[in-house]
Amino acid sequence: MTQQQRPAADGGRWVDVPPERLARWLDDFDARHRVVRSSYAPEALTLEAADGAVAECRPAFPPLAEEAGEHEGLAPAALVAHAERERVVGVLLARLGGHAAGVFEGDRLTVHRVGSRPVHGRNSNGGWSQQRFARRREGQVRVAGQAAADDAARILVPALPRLEAVVLGGDRRAVDPLREDARLAAVFALETDRFLATPDPRLAVLLGTPAQFRAVRIRLVEPA
Repeated sequence: MTQQQRPAADGGRWVDVPPERLARWLDDFDARHRVVRSSYAPEALTLEAADGAVAECRPAFPPLAEEAGEHEGLAPAALVAHAERERVVGVLLARLGGHAAGVFEGDRLTVHRVGSRPVHGRNSNGGWSQQRFARRREGQVRVAGQAAADDAARILVPALPRLEAVVLGGDRRAVDPLREDARLAAVFALETDRFLATPDPRLAVLLGTPAQFRAVRIRLVEPA
């Protein structure tokens, strides 16, 4: 996986590092900047270097284990161990007219359902024709939402005893109405704070989600 980078609002840039590359990334950061201090919080491990560089490492599925804060020498190893641990995670993606639900063990997809329903675009005509089109479109949106909720219930609800977290993604306007389905209350209770921006939820898109939801997000600030 290529490391994803984007500007950080508080300065520096965000770098997404997959678990299998994290140990090497931390070693390279230390070699370039010489880490002199680490500070622990349940949701992040921050490494400060002699030249002023800072790496604020935010793993998926916090909190970090307490041993990450017991001794500076243990901190990077604890972060790597946390990131590499294979978890059973549910994924629910929804966009207008399409959805996908799956259960992953680590990065392996063990069960899934992917579906789509036609939802037509908006009609620019006015008058009665536009009202009739709007009613038909609303009906299509309801049918698509019901199909997404049904597949999520079929895949994720039976897996609830094993799930450690649920990752959501797609379009919030399509995902949020699913919260009204009582069958999915326990599913949404496990949602993480990462919402994945994904294209239409096809099987290939679903298969690619572990690269996003397992990555460690690092805010990297380096001296000019």
